[in-house]
Amino acid sequence: MIVHTPRTYGRSSTNRLHLTNERGIEGARALLESFYYAFNHRDMDAFRKIWAEHDSIQLNNPLGGMLRGYEPIAALYQRIFTGPAAVWVELADIVEFQTGEMVVFAGRETGEFSLGAKSLGLSIRTSRIIQWFGPGVGWRQSHHHGSIDDPRLLSEYQQAVRGA
Repeated sequence: MIVHTPRTYGRSSTNRLHLTNERGIEGARALLESFYYAFNHRDMDAFRKIWAEHDSIQLNNPLGGMLRGYEPIAALYQRIFTGPAAVWVELADIVEFQTGEMVVFAGRETGEFSLGAKSLGLSIRTSRIIQWFGPGVGWRQSHHHGSIDDPRLLSEYQQAVRGA
């Protein structure tokens, strides 16, 4: 099933990890919302329960490049959460590609990166793959891809982050 949803996930997202063992789309959406809660609240404890613990999970983004495996991904987010920059994002204009075992959430993240007096608006094409790992584990994220279409914004963002 393919669904275009008016939902958004961002700074007002809540931690709904307690619902991620529910099989079906609402459990997958609970995991997605919990990711945005964890990211925007810099909550590493919640974050640890979002990604699948597997050597082949993958994160692709304009700054971190391609990371594979739970530990490198967790280490990157730990640096983001404890670093000097403030970042928030919100996912909107979402299309859900649903099967019984997997959901791909594709949309656009908007937000802001701030470091000292430097502030940049963000616009990132984003896809997240969330998989069902069975009743003992529930839904977990296994892949994320983000890209910035605007070359000027990408360059400014890369320079600002590297200066952090």
